[in-house]
Amino acid sequence: MTSMTDIDVWLDRRPDRAEALALVDVSDLDALQVAAAALRDRGHDRLISYSRKVFIPLTQLCRDVCHYCTFAHPPRKGQRAYMTPDEVLAVARAGADAGCKEALFTLGDKPELRYRVAREELAELGHETTLSYLRAMALLVFEETGLLPHLNPGIMDEGDLASLREVSVSQGIMLESISPRLMEKGACHHGSPDKDPSLRLATIEAAGKLAIPFTTGILIGIGETRVERIEALLALRDLHDQYGHIQEIIVQNFRAKEDTRMADWPDAPIDELRWSIAAARLIFGPHMHIQAPPNLSPGDSPSLIHAGINDWGGVSPVTPDHVNPEAPWPHLRQLADDTAAGGKHLVERLAIYPNYAQDPQRWLDPAFAQAVLNRVDASGLARTDTWSPGIDLSPPAAITAASPHVPELDKLLARASGGEDLNEVEVERLFAARGGEVDAVCRAADDLRRKVNGDNVSYVVVRNINYTNICYFKCQFCAFSKGKLSENLRGRPYDLSLDEISRRVAEAWDRGATEVCMQGGIHPEYTGQTYLDILAAVKAAAPDMHVHAFSPLEVYQGAQTLGVPLAEFLGRLKDAGLSSLPGTAAEILDEEVRRVLCPDKLTVDQWLDVMETAHGLGYRTTATIMFGHVDRPIHWARHLLRLRTLQMKTGGFTELVPLPFVHMEAPIYLKGRARMGPTYRETLLMHAVARLVLHPYITNIQTSWVKMGRDGIQAALNAGVNDMGGTLMNESITRAAGSEHGQELPPHAMEALIRDLDRTPVQRTTLYGTPPERQVQASFQAAPLAEIINNPARKYERNSDRQPLIRPGLEAAGAD
Repeated sequence: MTSMTDIDVWLDRRPDRAEALALVDVSDLDALQVAAAALRDRGHDRLISYSRKVFIPLTQLCRDVCHYCTFAHPPRKGQRAYMTPDEVLAVARAGADAGCKEALFTLGDKPELRYRVAREELAELGHETTLSYLRAMALLVFEETGLLPHLNPGIMDEGDLASLREVSVSQGIMLESISPRLMEKGACHHGSPDKDPSLRLATIEAAGKLAIPFTTGILIGIGETRVERIEALLALRDLHDQYGHIQEIIVQNFRAKEDTRMADWPDAPIDELRWSIAAARLIFGPHMHIQAPPNLSPGDSPSLIHAGINDWGGVSPVTPDHVNPEAPWPHLRQLADDTAAGGKHLVERLAIYPNYAQDPQRWLDPAFAQAVLNRVDASGLARTDTWSPGIDLSPPAAITAASPHVPELDKLLARASGGEDLNEVEVERLFAARGGEVDAVCRAADDLRRKVNGDNVSYVVVRNINYTNICYFKCQFCAFSKGKLSENLRGRPYDLSLDEISRRVAEAWDRGATEVCMQGGIHPEYTGQTYLDILAAVKAAAPDMHVHAFSPLEVYQGAQTLGVPLAEFLGRLKDAGLSSLPGTAAEILDEEVRRVLCPDKLTVDQWLDVMETAHGLGYRTTATIMFGHVDRPIHWARHLLRLRTLQMKTGGFTELVPLPFVHMEAPIYLKGRARMGPTYRETLLMHAVARLVLHPYITNIQTSWVKMGRDGIQAALNAGVNDMGGTLMNESITRAAGSEHGQELPPHAMEALIRDLDRTPVQRTTLYGTPPERQVQASFQAAPLAEIINNPARKYERNSDRQPLIRPGLEAAGAD
């Protein structure tokens, strides 16, 4: 008899074989479930997932004769052996129209080996085998509807699996049982050669060798013993430990069906199902996805949650469960309510689970990598809306779903609102808010904004001047930089003359601007003197203009090219008229992300060092975070906490500017290696969580109207935002990335928008002071902008006489 004390030990380690087999004798099912549920919560917290799928029964002929099965049947007169391509597409299109993302192909095992009609019909369709036809139909469905195929065709060798890997995102086969007894005469698998456990385990192992995300599991109540269930789970665990490819373990309960040989066989008792789920959870540990189909246990969903599941499997709003036709799918709203009744929140996933979707280079054929990334959020779960930053598309009307009340979240929000420090895990928890939790986080952030900033919404009249788009850095997200060293050749390379910069500055001053914001690519011929010359030109054109210029990367590169320390170069810039620095080039302050996104750029420590040095010299700077590409919530948490730590030390940041990734023309997206920007939920949470986490040290949170659009701005202003940034004039970087939201929002339009949202507009200076009245008046009476001149970049060639290219990220990596 295994005691509860023994079970508690498994919260920290998996049971060995002997300990797992001892689960057979556990009599305290409630205690077993408590341990399993606690283990599940360590890996999956409060989330229970499902896949919105359409069920495509390509053929119901099968060479096996499982005694419990109503899915497979012999050929029927007047009925086709296989669905036609048109029939397959009709079902798939209905699923796509209903919001499904998975096409589940289920079929009998190699019926052509048993039935002549199958061979003849395959020949008519132009195929020799069922697997060949399956491959063709999976590819057809993906290309015509975008649904992601999951394939369950039965026993396969490595060649079969490899072929199907090219047309699917995941595959599966139920082990069902490890007992060869069940193949004996009178048992459920007699006469079914493909139910041989050794063959099924060989298929699962072959899938592991090929890095195929794989689904498998056990069927309980078909004549197996508890010991045999444990043996089956241990065999699957051994394979997963070796290859890491089993993405879920299904624990399915037998239900008797009419017109089968097991019609009078008793259904698997609910307590046996609960015991089997709990045992699977303890054997596999906290991170494995353990699934139980909800339609096979109607009314018992909460008890299955308490037993340790974290997934309901595929649920279809379109097609029936062809394998269990007597058990209709629950309505998704009912499933969400049942999940909430079990203390959890229902979330949608893809056929490929999050941890596999986030590593497409390993787990997916290249043809599917971008398709999967386009359909997931930062956690690897399904993207449930079509909104993306920079696209002129209305965001979702609301983010609501059945969610249990979580007191732990209330405590986190109260602590953050009180200015207490949160750790990485706690900040990541705020980013993980779903359903009603999103409203709670945004409401807390907005309450804090109201307390700190009131109902004023500020903005600054500014002109953006990007003096060159030539850049030798290879940032994977940037669609702005041009030239032969750039990752993207969209548009013509230019390099503004000092005369054109002066003209734009003077025009901006005449139009009421109090700031010019100047940044550009890192031109291989630019030195620190270039930036000093630009400042001289600006100050000559408009002596009272606030110059907000030069990213930390430009500052670092400028100092290096002149061979002087950072502090000295920053001092020279200040003497030449630089007033403050933009906190760009931060992207995500985490090296794991930067190694992919911008490996040759500043490291995290170098970026922070430039900022700290600038603050020490009296500069004020902004801070940014550019998110929604290859990053995850843990990276966002680290970024915000690093900003908070520096701000507590220096007090030099004026605001945080969240910059959602605009994907349309970004090289890393076009290469199929990034998501299509953050989701709407993630974007709102970034503004809200930043407000909470950075309080009370950074008191201004800005939103980017260029990226968010009017509706997005409204939502952000109700999620902790108090600043709209600048009117811009000639915004070009986000526009180069594909944004559709324009390049200038003049003061009268800015203020009208703010008033429409029941807030009070306040024109400000860069450092949140009051601008001169003459400039305010001029901003409302501004003449149209003159046509800009982008001076074509002259040709240049690298040679040994030119300055070496400064690549701080690569230099730091080499030093390591």
